Amino acid sequence: MSLALGKPAQSGFTLLEILVATTLMGIAVVGLLSSLSTSMRSATHVTTADRVSQVARNKMEELLADPGLPFQGELNGPFDDASGWTAQIAPFEAPPRVQPGMAILQRIDLVVWWNTGATRREYPLEAFRIAETPRTPQ
Repeated sequence: MSLALGKPAQSGFTLLEILVATTLMGIAVVGLLSSLSTSMRSATHVTTADRVSQVARNKMEELLADPGLPFQGELNGPFDDASGWTAQIAPFEAPPRVQPGMAILQRIDLVVWWNTGATRREYPLEAFRIAETPRTPQ
C-alpha cells in the first residue's frame, strides 16, 4: 500500500458540490410546495361544489314536495349572508284546451347562488312534477 508522500487522502464533498446539491434541493422543495398549494385549492373547490350541490338537491326536494307551491311564478330566499336561491315555476307542457283542475307537467328551474370573494357563482337545477291547473284564475 503506497501513498504519495506529502499529499493527504481526500474524503468528503467540496464546497461547490454542497452548494449545487443545496440549490437543487431548494428548487425541488419549492416545486413540491407549489403543487401542494394547488392541490389544496382544488380540494377546497371540490368540497364547496359538493356542499352546494347537496344544498340545491335538498331545496329542490323541498319545492317538489310543497303542496302550496304556486302554479306559476318566481320564489327566492337566502341561505345565509353569502348564498341564496331563486326558483322559476311554470307549466311545461299542457294539452290543448286546458280546463281548471287538469293535471299538467310543471317545470321548476332552481338556481342556488353563492359568493366567493367578489365572484358570484351559480348552480342550476331543474325538475318536473305533475301539478293541477288552478281552479280559479291567478
